Amino acid sequence: MSTVTAPLLKRPGKEWPGHSFIVSEPLRLDCGIDFGPFTIAYQTYGRLNAERSNAVLICHALSGDQYVAEPHPITGAAGWWTTLVGPGGVLDTDRYFLICANVLGGCMGTTGPKEVNPATGEPWALNFPVITIRDMVRAQKLLIEHLGIEKLFCVMGGSMGAMQVLQWASSYPESVVAAVPIAGSARHSAQNIAFHEVGRQAIIADPDWCGGRYLSLGHNPARGLAVARMAAHITYLSEAALHRKFGRNLQDRNAVTYGFDADFQVESYLRHQGSTFVDRFDANSYLYITRAMDYFDLAAEHGGSLPAAFPGTQPRFCIISFTSDWLFPTSESRALVHALNAVAANVSFVEIETDKGHDAFLLHEPELFATLRGFLAGCAEHRGLTRFWG
Repeated sequence: MSTVTAPLLKRPGKEWPGHSFIVSEPLRLDCGIDFGPFTIAYQTYGRLNAERSNAVLICHALSGDQYVAEPHPITGAAGWWTTLVGPGGVLDTDRYFLICANVLGGCMGTTGPKEVNPATGEPWALNFPVITIRDMVRAQKLLIEHLGIEKLFCVMGGSMGAMQVLQWASSYPESVVAAVPIAGSARHSAQNIAFHEVGRQAIIADPDWCGGRYLSLGHNPARGLAVARMAAHITYLSEAALHRKFGRNLQDRNAVTYGFDADFQVESYLRHQGSTFVDRFDANSYLYITRAMDYFDLAAEHGGSLPAAFPGTQPRFCIISFTSDWLFPTSESRALVHALNAVAANVSFVEIETDKGHDAFLLHEPELFATLRGFLAGCAEHRGLTRFWG
């Protein structure tokens, strides 16, 4: 894979491999605060062509980061979208210049609540300003301008990444050729807000959270964050997927113990998901990013009208949902399609039949690959991009 190399990002006690961009001028946030300076950490794959017309912005989900297609610097796990990214892949690094930035409020190099507040010399913690999806996208726009890219060939992402894609298409339609929101919605539902609140309260209830000041006090609310991750991870799967993987199979035993150890494989799996998550994610970042998702509502930003969020929209859209996704069900994608149709947008819609649940966009899903490959090829041909491919 062709990966652009860059110096290590310096962080107290940790070095993050990749690129960094320091935004020196304050950014006006939706909460009314002028925030800055701040750092955006990002990764790139492939090469930007001379015309700067082959750039694809990948927007990561809640628990994701900028390490799309390489081993994670903390866990060593493979990149979260290696199913799509690479030479000859759907997102072909021999053709496209791929960019993925850690979101504002994140914990992998971009400024967030665990970074040092220059006014106090301690981590921001709960003094960090509350952010929105629109704030994240505003920061990304500054990065894209810094890279000298006037128009992105495509903005693509799943789940929270899909929210960012839609915000890009709404806020900066002139800067996007193609938009691919996968397993997403134009607003966060009451059910999803409820699940997030359970996770946040699990973190806050952990005595080691210390009112958010755990880093300054040398603590880590690992138990609360692990429970938050366990609860969220259930929503990413489907009943069919859980049954296929685990059923009621016991974990390393022949009979139940009549106790509260992990008797069942599914219990052991969730505990593993929780314990590994705390190794790479910051608890306060989890609070801030889930809150940003909760606040996302494109229609509310435009007087209650979703079509009004896309006036004279220019991007080509490919909206993708999964039949077994109950976190962001197909009905929400259809509502988005109807809104785009109302403003005569160029929109394609595909509902993929799968029992893998919401996380299907991260897994081996041949129909997803074929859909994306066909859509991107059509957009590239329309833009004349294929003449650079040889």
